[in-house]
Amino acid sequence: MKVTTPVLVRAAAWAVFLGSAVRLTAAEPAGAAAPTAKAPEYAPVGFDQLASFNFVPPDTETGPTPAATSAKSNEQIPERIRAYDRQQVAVTGFMLPVKMDGGLVKEFLLVKDPMLCCYGVMPKVTEWVVVKMGGAGVKPLMDTPLTFLGKLRVGEIMENGYLTGIYLLEGERQG
Repeated sequence: MKVTTPVLVRAAAWAVFLGSAVRLTAAEPAGAAAPTAKAPEYAPVGFDQLASFNFVPPDTETGPTPAATSAKSNEQIPERIRAYDRQQVAVTGFMLPVKMDGGLVKEFLLVKDPMLCCYGVMPKVTEWVVVKMGGAGVKPLMDTPLTFLGKLRVGEIMENGYLTGIYLLEGERQG
């Protein structure tokens, strides 16, 4: 039975979502010409890893100066997670659109579970990734696990004095 690349990618996305270590590059068919430029490899990173530690958000109302708060917040992130900073990764989760332009999603939260946020329990800060897509954006598709590939930034994300996350994916494409 011949398995096509889209099927492999979909299977790999589910495996990543379930926490398996899967490489998201399909083997070239026999006899295919070698590519001229090597495509970047994306390390699969699951929420089983990203949410594997307790993170206590800073008290922004009465807390210390922003620089001190940032240093203390970032110290809570284990080295094994900080090692993903600025790395090419593939993360699978559920889309929660934040900013749209022309019917396409430019910025969204990728959450661990579809029952978080709007429908149930507020997620922990380790259970979402802020995704900012480059280019035109992607089609909105919720309630389905989706994989996004790009460069992950690990560390406190503050907007208007409030912690908005600790993971930022500079989205390159949907997997």
